[in-house]
Amino acid sequence: MADGRPSILHRPSILHLHSGFDLGGKEARAVRLMNLWGGRARHSIISADPDALGAAKAIAPDVECDFPHDLLPPLHGLPEPHRYWRWAQVMRRFDLVLSYNWGSMDGVMAHRLFSPFMALPPLIHHEDGFNADEAERLKPKRNHFRRLALARAHALVVPSQRLQGIARAVWRQPEKRLHMIANGIDVDDYARPPAPDAIPGFVRSPGKLVVGTLAGLRAVKNLPRLVRAVAPHRDRLHLVIVGEGPERGAILEQARALGVEDIYLPGFLPDPSHYVGLFDIFALSSDSEQFPISLVEAMAAGLPVVSTDVGDVRSMVADANRDHIVPVGDEAAMADAFARLLADEGLRARIGEENRRKARADYREADMVRRYAALYEGAMGRPGALSGS
Repeated sequence: MADGRPSILHRPSILHLHSGFDLGGKEARAVRLMNLWGGRARHSIISADPDALGAAKAIAPDVECDFPHDLLPPLHGLPEPHRYWRWAQVMRRFDLVLSYNWGSMDGVMAHRLFSPFMALPPLIHHEDGFNADEAERLKPKRNHFRRLALARAHALVVPSQRLQGIARAVWRQPEKRLHMIANGIDVDDYARPPAPDAIPGFVRSPGKLVVGTLAGLRAVKNLPRLVRAVAPHRDRLHLVIVGEGPERGAILEQARALGVEDIYLPGFLPDPSHYVGLFDIFALSSDSEQFPISLVEAMAAGLPVVSTDVGDVRSMVADANRDHIVPVGDEAAMADAFARLLADEGLRARIGEENRRKARADYREADMVRRYAALYEGAMGRPGALSGS
C-alpha cells in the first residue's frame, strides 16, 4: 500500500513486545493463542532481554514466527525521541502491535507519540502483573508514564479484578478502553491421568507427597520461600519446580542450606496438562501475582493449593481451599498449610475436586480465545482473520 502498511489481503502480521519471553503466565497465554490460530497470522516477537526466549520452544511448528532482535532498536533505554521514532517506523510494517507489561512501555510510548503523524497500526497493551520492584507498591513515575503512554492505545487488557481496579483508579483508563479477560485453559486436557514418566528424570521418593509448582525462576516468584516452607516437612515432601530463570542457583542453595534433598528442577517443560497431575499439592510462593494460569492448570488437574494471598488467588480457588491461602511473608502459615494437607488425604481429595469443578465452570479456554479474537480482529477491522469465523 502507498502508506507502507500491510495490505488487508495478506494474513495479519502481528508484532509482540515483551520484557522477556521465558515461559510465564503471559507468555504461555500468548503462545497458546498463536498456536490455536496457527497459520492465520504471522508473528514477530521482541524480548527486551534477548537471552530470555524460553517460551519460543512452545510455539507450534506451523506458526510463522521470527525474533528480529538484531534488526531493531533496543526496547529499553532512556526516553529518547530518535529511538521512539525508529520503533514507530518498525510498527508501520504490521497490522497489529501487542505489548505486554511494564517492560514494553517504551514501545507503547513510541506509538503514542508518532501515531498522530504516521500510519501506525492499532496497539493493544496487556498488563498481567508486576515484577519484584513493584510487588509491594506501585511506582508513581511509572504510573504517570503509563497514563501518558496508553492515551492512544486501542485497548488495555487485564486478567484480574485487582488489575482492573488499578487501571481505573491509578492509570485512569476509560471504560471503553479497558477489557478484563480472565485467563482460560482447555480444562478437559487436565482430566487425563499423566504418565508416570511425564517429567523427564523425575522419580518420586517412596512414602513422600509431591509439592509442585510452575514458575519462571525469578525473584518475584520467591521460590526460596517455598523451599523454606517445605523444609519442616522434608521427610514427607518432595519438591518439584518446573521453569527456567536466573534464580535457579539461589533456590538450590537454599535447599542445600536447609537439608532439603528431595528437590528437582527439570527446567522448562511444554504442555503442563501432561505432568501437573503428578503433583499431590500445588504451591505458589510469589510476592506478586494477578491471575496465574498455573493456578488454573492445577485446579483443572484436581489439586489442592497452598499459596500466598496475592492478586486474585483467593477468589480464584474453591471455597474449601481458601484456608490454605496465606499472608505474603508468613512462612510459618505456609508450612502449617502443608502440614494440614499432609495429615488428611480426604481433605486433599475434597479440595482438589472442588477446585476441578470451579476450573471447569469458570476458566474455559474457549471463552478466553473467543474474546481475544474478537478484540484483535475488531482492532484491525478484519473480522474472522484469526478465528476463521
